[in-house]
Amino acid sequence: MRAFVGVEAQLPEDLATLTKLYRDCLTGQRVLVLLDNAADADQIRPFLVPGGCALLVTSRETISLPKMKRIRLEELPPDKARELLREIAPRVTEAIADQICYLCGYLPLAVRAAASLLDVTPDLEPAEYAAELSDERKRLELKYANAEGHEISVEASFNLSYTRLSEESARVFRSLSVFPASFDAAAEETICQDAKHKCLSELLRRNLVIFDEAERRYRLHDLARVFANAQLSEDDREDLKLYHAQHFCRVLAEADDLYLKGGEQVVKGMALFDRERTNIETGQAWAASRSDAIPTAAELCIKYPNAGVYVLSLRQHPRERIGWLEMQLAAARRLKRREDEGVALGNLGLAYAALGETRKAIEFYEQRIAIAREIGDRRGEGNALGNLGNAYLNLGETRKAIEFYEQALVIDREIGDRRGEGADLGNLGLAYADLGETHKAIEFYEQALVIDREIGDRRGEGADLGNLGLAYADLGETHKAIEFYEQALVIDREIGDRRGEGADLGNLGLAYADLGETRKAIEFYEQALVIAREIGDRRGEGTDLWNTALALDTLGDRESAIVHAEAALTIREEIEDPRAAKVREQLAEWRAEG
Repeated sequence: MRAFVGVEAQLPEDLATLTKLYRDCLTGQRVLVLLDNAADADQIRPFLVPGGCALLVTSRETISLPKMKRIRLEELPPDKARELLREIAPRVTEAIADQICYLCGYLPLAVRAAASLLDVTPDLEPAEYAAELSDERKRLELKYANAEGHEISVEASFNLSYTRLSEESARVFRSLSVFPASFDAAAEETICQDAKHKCLSELLRRNLVIFDEAERRYRLHDLARVFANAQLSEDDREDLKLYHAQHFCRVLAEADDLYLKGGEQVVKGMALFDRERTNIETGQAWAASRSDAIPTAAELCIKYPNAGVYVLSLRQHPRERIGWLEMQLAAARRLKRREDEGVALGNLGLAYAALGETRKAIEFYEQRIAIAREIGDRRGEGNALGNLGNAYLNLGETRKAIEFYEQALVIDREIGDRRGEGADLGNLGLAYADLGETHKAIEFYEQALVIDREIGDRRGEGADLGNLGLAYADLGETHKAIEFYEQALVIDREIGDRRGEGADLGNLGLAYADLGETRKAIEFYEQALVIAREIGDRRGEGTDLWNTALALDTLGDRESAIVHAEAALTIREEIEDPRAAKVREQLAEWRAEG
């Protein structure tokens, strides 16, 4: 197994693979999984848990699934509803509290909203509020004749709280509906134009916004979000979506900047992306949906993939990445932005390479080089040449790969691109290792490692350590190889490099196989295989299957070995892996032996 430098992702795209991963993680555990506010049975099915775990689902809909025990959560008992209301607004008498709770349908959310309004509005008499709430419910019942009574109760409570907001706070409340998930104070201030969070504070007092103390983040209850969004004009809604998309494109860039600083900042950058992933993806989706009609949206379509090159390569499945890049390419061509067109083409090549579609990747790299040379983009040219080298190395054309790596190295040194230089040196090491020149390979890996540690490139450092392990394994120094693999594994798990983690696990399997610990080797291969399938790494999947086949044969399980080898051969032939011939020969030998 060779730990090639390239893009990778965290989660699979297809539901079946994602569901299997979820259930595999829960198998053998005792975990309570909570699904809040499920829409229907189809939404729940992928989350059904294995034995030993429990699944708790809340929904406003009636849902039936096999072995599901349905419990209807009743409204609060009148005395508990009254207690909740008077705890928040103690000035309300019991009689009036009972009346208000009744009008709120004894729903906790509606009761809390009513109580909060009374608490922060001392000049509002509770009896007056109860009368208004009664009138509001009648109005809404006429308006929503077919609606559930509970929803009317909640909306009535929201509406009365909303109508008593100051004009500016009402505007901010409406604006908050643009957030699909939780958000921080900085995002609220920027997108909602709420200086020093003055209005946000009022909304918190009125219980219209929820604050998570541990996470230091805010959110709207889903019903509050629906209500707030319904109060927006179409023009205001569109403007807010633009502000939201612009802000989270900047957040994505900030996460990438942290990654590029290296060291501990890498983890901080990845954590920032993970916190804001839903907001980031929502912003990009809006830009993509409006790029044909709004030039600013087209600009954002271009900016989003560029803003998060490194963090996205770690977190996105290649096919998800391709979707973003195709939108970027279309927008760049529409706006006649040649540099951005070239960047999109190069990154599309990387995404297809990650899927094992090497020939297609080469086509994109060649287009990237043509544009880079046309506009004098030396950095882009060097990057594409290095990627072409990786592609030809994967096709078994090692000498050709070396030519491209050497061209890339000249350019990267010329322009002072230390990150690119480190990648070029590491790739040259891979090429010479492929030619059997192990000591020369080690020299290149060590040079790459010095650079990557110097600039804080944790991902590059992990790849270098893994490659050094491979080299020492080739020299028969298996225990030294294991030390390097384990160091690489720590780094790759730290930064969430799933492709690197899979390579490390597979390499550890090879090492333990060399030591004669075959069953331990299989355990590592199986872990690596799960990751390869999860991220769509066809080359890695083929390698893991083949290594498992060899191990099973060593244990005397020839039948299972053949099954795994056949699966490996199918993949290697599909991606034009030159190592397919070796699998084919071994299969023929095993079958001949009966």
